[in-house]
This record gives sequence, C-alpha cells and structure tokens, in this order.
Amino acid sequence: MSGRMLSSRLAPWARRAQLYAHAVRRSAHQHASNSGGLLRSPTTLRYGRRRGWPFGTYAVHNLPAVRTISFARILPQLAMKLVRIPAMFGGAMIAGLVYLQYQATQAGNYAMDAFRQASETASAAAGSFFGGAKDVAEQTMSGWERTKQNIELPEWVQKLLRTDEASSSDSGGSSGGGGGSPKQSGSGAAAAAATGAAFGYTQSPEEYERSGEQIARDDQMMVLTKKMIEIRSLLQTVGQSNALTLPSIVVIGSQSSGKSSVLEAIVGHEFLPKGSNMVTRRPIELTLVNTPDAHAEYGEFPTLGLGKITDFSHIQKTLTDLNLAVPVADCVSDDPIQLSIYSPNIPDLSLIDLPGYIQVSGHDQPAELKQKIADLCDKYIQPPNVILAISAADVDLANSTALRASRRVDPRGERTIGVVTKMDLVDPQRGASILTDRKYPLRLGYVGVVCRVPQTAGLFSRGSGNITKAITKNENAYFSAHPREFGSDSQLSVGTSTLRKKLMHVLEQTMASSLQSTSDAIRQELEEATYEFKVQYNDRPLSAESYLAESLDAFKHSFKEFTEQFGRSQVRELLKEELDQRVLDLLAQRYWNKPINDLTPPPPELDPLSDLPKADPESLYWHRKLDASTSTLTKLGIGRLATTVVANALQAHIDRLISSSTFASHPFARQAITDAASAILNERFYSTSDQVENCIKPYKYEIEVEEAEWSKGRANIAGVLKKELQACDAAVRQAESTVGGKRKATDVLAFIDRARSGDVVLDGDGSGGAGGFSADLLARGRDILFLRTRASVLRARLAALASRPCARPSNKYACPEIFLDVVADKLTATAVLFLNVELLAEFYYHFPRELDRRLGKGLDEREVERFAREDARVRGHLDCVRRKELLELVLGKVEGKFETIFFETPFAGCGNASDGGPRSVVPWPSPSIFPVLIFFLPNLRPGPAHR
Repeated sequence: MSGRMLSSRLAPWARRAQLYAHAVRRSAHQHASNSGGLLRSPTTLRYGRRRGWPFGTYAVHNLPAVRTISFARILPQLAMKLVRIPAMFGGAMIAGLVYLQYQATQAGNYAMDAFRQASETASAAAGSFFGGAKDVAEQTMSGWERTKQNIELPEWVQKLLRTDEASSSDSGGSSGGGGGSPKQSGSGAAAAAATGAAFGYTQSPEEYERSGEQIARDDQMMVLTKKMIEIRSLLQTVGQSNALTLPSIVVIGSQSSGKSSVLEAIVGHEFLPKGSNMVTRRPIELTLVNTPDAHAEYGEFPTLGLGKITDFSHIQKTLTDLNLAVPVADCVSDDPIQLSIYSPNIPDLSLIDLPGYIQVSGHDQPAELKQKIADLCDKYIQPPNVILAISAADVDLANSTALRASRRVDPRGERTIGVVTKMDLVDPQRGASILTDRKYPLRLGYVGVVCRVPQTAGLFSRGSGNITKAITKNENAYFSAHPREFGSDSQLSVGTSTLRKKLMHVLEQTMASSLQSTSDAIRQELEEATYEFKVQYNDRPLSAESYLAESLDAFKHSFKEFTEQFGRSQVRELLKEELDQRVLDLLAQRYWNKPINDLTPPPPELDPLSDLPKADPESLYWHRKLDASTSTLTKLGIGRLATTVVANALQAHIDRLISSSTFASHPFARQAITDAASAILNERFYSTSDQVENCIKPYKYEIEVEEAEWSKGRANIAGVLKKELQACDAAVRQAESTVGGKRKATDVLAFIDRARSGDVVLDGDGSGGAGGFSADLLARGRDILFLRTRASVLRARLAALASRPCARPSNKYACPEIFLDVVADKLTATAVLFLNVELLAEFYYHFPRELDRRLGKGLDEREVERFAREDARVRGHLDCVRRKELLELVLGKVEGKFETIFFETPFAGCGNASDGGPRSVVPWPSPSIFPVLIFFLPNLRPGPAHR
C-alpha cells in the first residue's frame, strides 16, 4: 500500500488525538488553579526532584508528572513523518507507537504514586487528569485496530502481533487475572520484539512456525507431487514399458547401514522386515499418500487384495512372509512387492526399498548372492530415478558401497542424495566434516540423521503407533546440543524433517523434468492402442460386465429353445426306450439264455424254448414264469429309475448347451451352470421319485390289457426285437473280424461244438487252451457262439410274434414279449404325468433364476473380471480397451487440470471491494514449479482476479 493511502487513513485519527490533548491540558490547568497551586508547592517539587526521571534519548522522558501525556502533541507529527517512509520501514512506526504507549503507562503509574501522598483534592484532580489520558489511550488503540483492519500488514508484523497476543494471554492466565505486572512485562516483551524487528534483528526460524508463504508453497508442492504419484500408479497398471514410467526414489545401502531405520522414520512406523539373516529379498515399491482429512493410518497391498491394514506389525509380518517366500536357491527376486501407506503424517513420496549390499556371502548363502544384489540394484538406480544413498557415519565415505554404486550410474552426482545415518556415534566435528565432504561431492548434498529411537520412547511409540515425535525429539536434542557444528550458521542439512522436505522437493523436480518425454510416450502408446482397437476389434467397446451379460442372455435363449423341444413326448420316448431294454434283459434271463459259459456238455433243458409256442394257459409253470417276469418289471423301482433317466437327460442337455455357448471356454462358468442344474435336480429328485412310485403301485398287483394295447405292444416289441437282431448281427461280424475272419471263427466254433458234445476229451476245463487254440481265442469263440445263438432266438421269436396265436391277448403266456411291452408302456405313461409336473416344469422355472443368482447378481467385480479373462480372445479385447482408457485418463491428467491450483486463487493485492472483500493470499509458486506449469498449462487463461 502506498504512503499516500496510509496518510489519508491516519489523518482522522491524528485530528482526534490533537483535540483530546487540548481538552486534557485545559482540564489540568483548571484543576491546578482550583487547588490553590498545590501542584506547584515546594513539597511537590522536592518530591519530583527526589524521584526525578533519568535522562534518555527521547525528550518525553524529561517531562514532569503533570505533563505525562504531553507526547500527544508529538504523536500526530511523528505519525505523519513515519507514513512518508517507504513500506519497508513501517515496522519502525509500529515499534515507536508501542514503545510510547508503554512509556505512557509507566508515567501514569509514577504520577499515581505521587498523587496518593498529596491531598484528596490533588488526588481528585490527578484522577480527572489520568481519566483523560485513558481516553486518549483508548482512542489510540481503537485507531490502531482500525489501521490493522484496513491495511495489509507485512507477514512478519502479523506474526509479531500474534506472538504478543499469545504472550499477553499466557501472562493473564498465569497471574489469574491479577495486577498490572504481567501486562507490563507482556508489553515490554512486545516492545522489545518490535524494536528488534524495526532495527533489522530477526529471530531464528525454528522459533516460529512456517510462514504463510512457506505453507502455501509446501501445499502446492504436495498437491503437485500427489498428482504425479497418482499418474505414476496409473502408468504402472498400463504396462511395464520404461517409457511409461515416472521417477521414484530408490533407497540403496549396505546391510546394517540404517536403511530401514530411515524409511521407518519417514513413515513414522516400524513396518519393514527385520531378522538376523537377509530378509529383504524382493524390491518393495512403497507409495506414501498424504491424507490430510483422515485420522487413521493404514497400509494396503494392491496386488494381494488384503484390504486396509491398520496394524503395522501385520504389515511387517506380511512383508517378511512375502520376502521369505523367495527360494534360497534364487537368492533374490526382481518381482516387486507393492505397498501403499496412507496417513496424515507422511509426505507424498514414491520410494523403492532394495536388498542391502553385502561384501561376503555367508556359508548358508549362495556364492552368487553378492552379484545378484548388485545387478538388482543397478536395474533400479538407472535414470530417471533418484538415488538415496545411505551411509553410516562410523564408516568412511570412501568405503560406502551405496556411493560407489551411484557413482557408476550418476558420475556427476546430479540425482543422488547422500544420507548419513548414526550421526550420534561419531564426534560432532567429524559428523560436520562428513556432511561438508568435498571429495565425494553430490549436487543434492548430504543430510545427517539420527533415526535411533530411545528405548523408553520406543516402547511408548510402539504402544501409540507413531515414532515420528520420538525420533524428532531425539534428533533435536542431539543437534541442538552442538550448535557450533550443526547450528543455523553452519548451513548443514540435518534431521529427518529436513530429509523429508528435500525428498519431496527433489522428487517433484525430477518428475517435472521427465513429464515431457513421458507425455510423448503416452501419446504414442495411445495411438497404437487406438489403431489396434479399431483394426482388431472394429471399435467395439467391451467390458467384463457387458461380456458376462451378453453370454448369459445368449445361454438363456438357447435354454428356452431347448425347453420348447424337450417336453412330455420326449420324456415318454426316453423312458420307454429305457424300459424296453429292461424287458429284453428279463426275456433273455428267463426265456432265451442257455448255459454256454464252458466247454462241458450242457444239462438237459426241462422246458426248451421250442415248446414256448405250445405253452398251455392252464400250465402252472408258464403262468408263474410270466408272473415273475411282470413282478420283476414293476418292482424295478420305476420311480427312481424314471427320475434318474430324466434328470440325467436334462443334465446332458445342459452340458451340450454349455459346449455350444461362449461358456465353453470358461471353466468357472461351466462349473457354476452345472452346479446350478444339479442343485435343482437333486432338490426335486426324491419327492418326484416317491410320487411316481406311489402312482404305479396298482400295477404291481393286477394289469388288464385291452385289444388296442395288445396290438400296439405287438408292433412295438417287434420293432425292438428287430433292432436287437441287427445289433447282434453287427456284433457277430465284429467278433469274427477279431479272431481272423469268418473261416477262423468257424473252426473255433466247430471245436467248441465237439467239446460240448463230448467228441473231444479235454485235459481239465480248457482254461489254458485246447485243440491248438489259445484261451483268448476260445473265449472269443464262445462270445461268437452266444451272439449267433441270440440272433437265432430273436429270429424265432420274431416269427412267433408274427404268427396268428400271438394276435390275441389270451395267448399272453405263449407271447410274453408282447405282454411285458404292454406293462412297460403302462408304467411309462403313468410316470410321465408326474415327471412333467414334479420335475420338468420345476426345473424349467428355477434354472434361469438360479443362473442369475450364481452368475449375475452373485458375482462381485473381481469374480466378473476373472470370468471374462478366462477366454484368451476376450482377455486380449479387454486388455486393449482397458489400456486405451487408462492411457486416455493418464494423458488427460498429464495435460492438466491444474489451473485451479495456481491461477484461480488470486494473489495478494488483487482483491477489492467490488470483488466482495479481501481475497486469499497465495504466493507465486517456487521456481521449480515453473517448468511443470508451462507443461501442464499450454492453454492457460488468467483467473477472474487477473482480468
């Protein structure tokens, strides 16, 4: 603010001060006259001479008590002179005002003591006199408050006033609202501070908090670094290309150099793996995220999906397990462990902790361990990463393995920060000489730290969780105890707090310098991804959710078509075919089979099959034989059999639908669909089988056959026997081909016939072969004989069924095939009614809903993603889409929405009354931010305050 504006604002105040001073002088003169010149009596003058004021540099010190406030004449003139001084000397004016106020208070106290020894009249006059002085002081303070409100004071003055107010409140609180001594001491301290500031003496920066400018600049740096770390995390998900990376801070050092202690001091928690043997075998990519609005501190392993972990001892155990999972034969692994820590007490940083260098491999360690660690560290300390070289103070820098490794890839020391740990283990002079070393210069310098936590503080910190305060307190105690070596005049960088700020600043600068090349690489990758998406996938968008929904809808459509094709008639046909096979088994067992399992002569048949057409209905033998066959058929467990047949058919159809759908290449979905069908069928199985079994129970006692049913059964069983005959003939031809042809088979059969008729005497039972034929050949010959015999029986029975006696139901004992087929047909018709209602309809209703539950709403996002990526073709499509979207997102963040951070917030002096009052003061960013601003804001437009 210009001096003219300040002069105009102080003019009314100066005019009021002159009027009050004139009124006070008149009042004092009247009181003196009324008292008869008591104030001028010799006694009073003698008292004034005895208690005279010492002469000083200001004329106001020599005034008598009655003219204590005569400085009011000088005050306006002094103020008018001071306002003409440039703004940089405004502090002198403030200091003078405070100092004059302090002297006025002292003069008033002295005059009060004098008037107490005078008469009551003089006391009354003095009381009136100081009442006027109090009014003048109050007007002065009110004018000063209005001046503070209307004038934008310098930062140091605002800080000085806050310090004065704090000291005054503390003094008032300690005195318990007592007398004036605490106020006097507070005013004196404020005056002394103001006088020191006016004459150019400033206190140490550690005695005050950060200034508003520094706070704003640090906040800007943290916001920018947070954005860059966010971009880096996105780039890590895009791919492992070196071009698509932003720099990180790589921490290297020898074992036992304090590398882990430095990282834990930065984080504020003990979380890194520790042990007697080498426990860090994999790189740890540590991302620190500052969460200013949060109170909890927690860590996450993004690739493991363990969620938020608030117990840092659990994080330490997880890191130990992940490192020890590396086989001893492999020594170390370059597969990184990703860990993110969120806390309001940490800066935004991206760090990589590597295994510590070793000099000699132990007897239980591989010989190539040293070289593998060096190769792994060399892989990570390449440009553009920043190297944090950890060295212990009690080891000469010439023997520092970390500095030697950094010198190979960074010979000029432009991206290496040296950290000297264990500073308390060496003499302060030696520690200071290490930090100012010129033999191994680093452009980013050295930082000395003492990261050791005291035992008592360590126990307390482990209980409360954070060790930052204990480490900071211990460091401050050590470095402040040696001000000559580590004081502000030495210009040495010491302390963990200094290290954290340096890391933030260096990481921000390094990231900013690599953004241009990274942006170009992102654009190139985006062009390639866009071309691939257009050529290979025809610009068809795809997500895991949409792919699952499309696949599920297509499968449901196929299932609906199946339900329309598989109904009651299909179930009846399926069940009748199964019962036909059971009827053939009964006929073969009770009517057709002959004992031909060995080469011995068969026993004489009591009732040869040739007598079956002549079976007498009155014969008890044939009657019981047919009744037994019918009872066996009806008591097969038709309910369970029919339900099993239909359930298996449904399950087989579902499997065929899966094989012809997109779910064929998804094991997870195949299993889910199969389990859904099995669950419904198993749930309905027992109730359905019981219902069917109860409904066919009458057929177990009596079966009536009508003419139409007999005719239908006669035609059906004839077709069944013809199919069986065709199968037997095919089997005979197949068996003859296996023994060497029909001629060879005839020879084998002829030998078997002679052996059965007794023409050939065998040694034993012929299991070892006979007649020049092997046992295997004889076994195949018996099979051929059985098939030929069955074929001849089937031909005979087909001829019998076509005869006239089998045309009537009354001859059922002579034609058991027809009667059993009629029974099977009745059982089928009854079972199908309940199978359709109890099983088929229920399955068709519940199955689509079970699919939705298992594959639709029942899957979370990770399971849907896992399902979609089971198909290689879909996985490639999803990767292309995801890569394209991530590159577009990263490019959008890189090209920038940072206008709000730096330019929408007006700077000091930009606000006015028309803008709605004073605007917030945000200083211009630090010079290190300029290249980033130029890069991020190619099309920047000024904010409203700059137009």
